[in-house]
Amino acid sequence: MLLFGCSKKKSVDDHGDVQTDSLSIYLSLASDINFSYNEKQSYNKKALNIILGQKDDSLNKVNLFKIANRYYNMNDWDSYRSTSYLILDRSEKSKDSVNLAKAYTYLGDYYLLKSISDSAYMNYYAAEKIYIRINDELNLAKTYSSKANLQYQEDALFESEVTIFKALSILKKLKNVSSQLYDCYNTLGILYNDREEYNKALEFHNKALEILKDKSIPAELHLEATSLNNIGFVYLGMKDYKKAKYYFHEGLIQDNLYEGDVKLYAMLLDNLAYAKLRMGESDGLPEQFYKALKIRDSLGLTSGVILNKIHLSEYFAFKKDSVKALKFSKEAVELSRSTESPTSLLESLKQITSVDPKNASVYSKEYIEINEKLKKSERKMGEKFSRIEYETNEIKDQNSNLQEKNKTLVYVFSICTLLGLFFYVYKTQQARNRELLFKQQQQVANEDIYNLMISQQNEIELTRIKEKKRVAQELHDGVLGRMFGIRISLDSLDKLDEVEAVSKRKKYLTELKNVEQDIREISHDLNREKSELINNFVSILSKLFEDQRNTYSSKLITTFDSEIKWDLISNIEKINLYRIVQEGLQNCNKYAKADIIRVEFKNEDDNLVLTIEDDGIGFNTNKTKNGIGLNNIEYRAKECKGTVTIKSAKGEGTILTIKVPLDPNNNLHNDI
Repeated sequence: MLLFGCSKKKSVDDHGDVQTDSLSIYLSLASDINFSYNEKQSYNKKALNIILGQKDDSLNKVNLFKIANRYYNMNDWDSYRSTSYLILDRSEKSKDSVNLAKAYTYLGDYYLLKSISDSAYMNYYAAEKIYIRINDELNLAKTYSSKANLQYQEDALFESEVTIFKALSILKKLKNVSSQLYDCYNTLGILYNDREEYNKALEFHNKALEILKDKSIPAELHLEATSLNNIGFVYLGMKDYKKAKYYFHEGLIQDNLYEGDVKLYAMLLDNLAYAKLRMGESDGLPEQFYKALKIRDSLGLTSGVILNKIHLSEYFAFKKDSVKALKFSKEAVELSRSTESPTSLLESLKQITSVDPKNASVYSKEYIEINEKLKKSERKMGEKFSRIEYETNEIKDQNSNLQEKNKTLVYVFSICTLLGLFFYVYKTQQARNRELLFKQQQQVANEDIYNLMISQQNEIELTRIKEKKRVAQELHDGVLGRMFGIRISLDSLDKLDEVEAVSKRKKYLTELKNVEQDIREISHDLNREKSELINNFVSILSKLFEDQRNTYSSKLITTFDSEIKWDLISNIEKINLYRIVQEGLQNCNKYAKADIIRVEFKNEDDNLVLTIEDDGIGFNTNKTKNGIGLNNIEYRAKECKGTVTIKSAKGEGTILTIKVPLDPNNNLHNDI
């Protein structure tokens, strides 16, 4: 029966500046009243698709609110709701408190419109808490106003009054809030009228009317006609029908009312006709009732249609037409029951009781039952609002406690992390110290091996020098002397006759053959010296293999490729190879539990390939972390510019392969 102040979403869009980009054009067309519903829907959808393809930032959310506003103005409630939830989701992810609170108010408006009171209240309350936290007083006041409107609709009149005064206390400190002040005064006027405090109701309605002198409020919202209607309704309650008729008439003649807000026009027309009826006037009746009924029925305004039928029933009862009076009252009752509107049903039952005396007792009983249920429902709703606030605060307290617990957990975790880090650094330093000590020990061992090899090389060098002297003496004293004698003898053959020369020539040839044999033996001695020189490293390895065979039960099989160019391997490389073999055998002895161990040296594409293979228990190379032994082998192979490959599996033995490139720049003089 009463008209509230229009929502902010009904305000005219500000498209004063000509926009050239597609988004602005589509948004403008979607709000153009000259286009059909389907056309506006199409343009709004195109604008939404553009926005969804853009970066999620503050401007993006502003544009999404524009989309929601246009859906609201087109009464497309499902799209309005889904857009509002989209903004809510994006605002939560980006921690955008301002737009998050605004999205809550939009959803509150949706659930208020759909009469889902608890959901509406929860959303308004969520927005309220955010606005308090970010100290946004203007939007907090707007939220209080919406919340008070909801409380009024659920007949929580006292709570509504408290909430609206909260809004007023904020708005009075702000500037340029005429529209919001109007909403508050208008709501207070309606609230006091319901409580039959008519003087207070008139006071606040007149304050609302006074604010409308501020021309910043758009005239096309028809708020003056709204206030005139509400003042007239107060006078109806006071039974001052003459003044009620005056205000209804004044509201009805406002400029462009029928074109701008036909719903308000039908309400004023019905109220004017009813004021005339109560005054006993029949001018324009019942035509004005029928006209208002037709408008409301075409707009689907069920509550307005019910009220119109009740007024028509009263009119025909006044005219003593009991048939039509009963007809319209029954239609009002049936329509009220179909819409499950208890307030409308109470008014309908009250009217039918007066025009149907035969069944008055039945209708009265139903009226009493519904009235009791309605009062209980109103009390429950008031309690429900309080419970929502309590539960929300309870959740907030729980969240605060959880945050405190989380802080404690963070502190404990941080301390544990620091202790763990300290322990890790300590252990790492210990490992580094052990590694340094091990390297020092290795260096000492390498020096021992190197000294051993040098001493052996010195002995070999002495032997070589002695052997060279022997060979030189042999050549000088033996071979050269004999060859000189044979040459002199051959020269003397020229003085002999042919027969005698032939026999002596045979003798001298035999001597040359003997000299040749002596030279061959000397050559063999030199080759044997070189072989002994080259095979010295092999003999050192052979000594290691002999110790292995004497110490452990595993069968050791060794192979040396005769094609290996040992002269291309430096002393450092030989030391590292020796240590790799030593470490490999040690690993086999300690871990492999092998019956057979194979060690092979072979030449492969100018690379020395060392393979150490066993038939032991093996291990999983993917899961097992390398120990010190394998790390040492990899380190030594790297020192030789070589590579290490390990193939192993549980129960299948292990193959360790080291490939070292042969450097042609190395020479025999640096070798063992």
